[in-house]
This record gives sequence, C-alpha cells and structure tokens, in this order.
Amino acid sequence: MRNKSCTTNLLEFLETVTAANDNGHAVDVVYLDFSKAFDKVPHRRLVEKFKAHGIAGKVLGWVQAWLTGRQQRTVLNGEASDWADVDSGVPQGLVFGPLAFVIYINDIDNVTRLITIMNKFADDTKCGQVIMSPGDIAILQKCLDDLVDWADKWGMSFNLTKCKVMHVGRTNPMAVYTMSGHTMDSIDFERDIGVKVHKSLRPSLQCSEAANRANAVLGQVSRAFHFRDRRVFVQLYKQYVRPHLEFAVPAWSPWTQGDKESLEKVQRRAVRMVSGLQGDTYEAKLKDLGLLSLEDRRTKYDLVQTFKIIRGFDDVKSDIWFSLVGENPARLTRHSNDPLNINTRHPRCEIRKNFFSNRVIDKWNYLPSDLKNSVTVTSFKKKVHDLLTNNYFSH
Repeated sequence: MRNKSCTTNLLEFLETVTAANDNGHAVDVVYLDFSKAFDKVPHRRLVEKFKAHGIAGKVLGWVQAWLTGRQQRTVLNGEASDWADVDSGVPQGLVFGPLAFVIYINDIDNVTRLITIMNKFADDTKCGQVIMSPGDIAILQKCLDDLVDWADKWGMSFNLTKCKVMHVGRTNPMAVYTMSGHTMDSIDFERDIGVKVHKSLRPSLQCSEAANRANAVLGQVSRAFHFRDRRVFVQLYKQYVRPHLEFAVPAWSPWTQGDKESLEKVQRRAVRMVSGLQGDTYEAKLKDLGLLSLEDRRTKYDLVQTFKIIRGFDDVKSDIWFSLVGENPARLTRHSNDPLNINTRHPRCEIRKNFFSNRVIDKWNYLPSDLKNSVTVTSFKKKVHDLLTNNYFSH
C-alpha cells in the first residue's frame, strides 16, 4: 500500500513484541497461510467488498467488466484443454491483484480486534497476543476459531499445515493452539516478509543468511566479470549484492560485533576485487570508491526511516515508536530546544535497548535542527550521507 512497506510492517510488529519482552511478558505469534490465496477470491463477493469500501460508479463498473468473462485453459505438448470460465481469483503480476486481495481480507480486523497483534501484508498475515494470564491464551484461541469461521463464510481457507505459532519470551507457557481441530506446530523462527525472525528476537540468523546470499551473488558476479574496473564492478555490487545485506535492515540491524562483521566481510571482499584502488586499508579504499561502510549505511537507513515516520512521509502513526519533545512541552529535558527531538527511554533488556525505536534516539537528537526539518526525503538522505562521510557521529 502507498507509503507503507515491508520495513514499516516489521517495525510495527517487532515494536510490540520487543516492548512486551522488555516488560517481562511472553508473546505468542501465529503466522497464517492462506491456501491458494490469490486464486480463491470469489469474484461476486469481491465486488461486494469493493462496494462496502465506497467504490462505485465507473470504477466499480470497470472492475466488474475486468473480472467478468475471464477464461483459461491448459496447454501441454501442443494439446489444449477446453476453455473454462474463471469465477474466482485475482490476476497476479499486476498492481490491482494484491490491492484487490487486501480489500477482500481487510475485514478480518473485525474478528481479531481483541488481540494485541494483527499485521497484514498482502497474503502474509500474522497475529499474536501478549500472554500475561490463561485468559490471554483463551482470547488468542477464540480469535483463531473466529478466523476459521470467517474464511468459511467468505470462500477462503487456511493451509493448516503451514500455519505456525512462535512462542516468544523466557516465561512463555508454551500453549497449544488449534485451527479446525488441527494442532499448530511450534517453530523457532519464521521468514516474515523476507526477513528471518527468531523467537529469541536476535538478528543473528538473518545476518547469517543475508551474508551467505550476498556472498553467493558476489561470487557469480566475480566469475562473470574478470576485468573489475571501479565503475562497472561497483555498480554491479550495488545493484545485485548489497540489497541482500540491507533489505528492511532497520527491523533487524545487528549490534554484536560478530553479526556486524559477518555482513561487513562481504563488502570487504567486494572492495578487494576492484582493480586500481588507492590506499592500503579497507577504510581508505572505501573513501577512494566513495562508499560508506555497511555499519554507517545502517545508521543512514535508521535515520531516514525515523525521518519518514516523524515527518509523515510514511503512512503510519509515529507514536507507535516515538514520543517527541514537542508533544509534551511541559517536560523539560536537555533536548527540549528542538520539538522534533525524541524523548529518551530506559529499556531494561539488551534486545529492547538495541531495537530501532531506542538505538536511533541519540543519533537523531544529535542531528542539526535544520536537517530534521528537511522538505523532502531525498534532501534528508543526501545531507545525512554527507555527515556520515565526514564522520559526524564520531566527533
């Protein structure tokens, strides 16, 4: 959806989970899997959902015309089946497909309103509950029963063997949950919108996988291009290798030296492959190439994401993560001179201290006021990049 992303979805989810963990509470997270999600949406009911969202007139007529009269057939070894009418499913590969699916399942919020977590990203859906008493377990189980009833009512179904539960927290009672009589499997980790989330909430597993994938792609690039001039090879690195190291990274940015080094080693290896560089050290070669270290780039991503949240460029509620000085002017702090500064907090556990909404506070508050008041995201990115190039946060 516009101004929302995998990153904001993960940050919102993990904000709730890490905060509960810091308060000593357990959390049960259920990862749901729709069976043949995009293929099972009934066209007539989809049109009714469009109407319920206030879509009418020519737009609704266009949707109806687009869905009506669709046919398909199978061709194998030159032999074709008869044409068959398609009365369900939203075509994939188009912007409209995921949007139509989101509209169709949007009202599952009505049957999950009593639980703590309900996050949807197209057909990737997760729900959960902070567990403080047996009553919370009962609420989550009731929610799962209601979801099954909702799916039956609206012509959808869940792939029960792929619906899993993750028990987070040392005091977790490890409750057993069921859907349609099927006992859900308990998992240690799950790939959540492309990022591996472990029940410990540590990013080590994601760091390891990201480094392995990036190294594999870097190896393919190095074998394909034997002449590695800085212009072409660095561009290939930026386009094909580095994205594996930075996808949605504000949600899983590492803090232990081992995890940070596992990612940085990939860029060190890439830099060594470039021909004709000046300088003997990794830092000197980065400067020669005009690159930042991956650690500095993660700081940049954190600050840019904070800017987008606080200044409203992302369609999310900033108070999920931050309390601004300007929102409570009566409270005097050493940062009260800038209303866009973030009030500090005092988390207890290591996970919470190093999560996005806490680790970014000091660096954000240290930025010049005029930078935080940048007009566009692009101008803010450029200015932050310049500060990091000049080691601004080392002063």
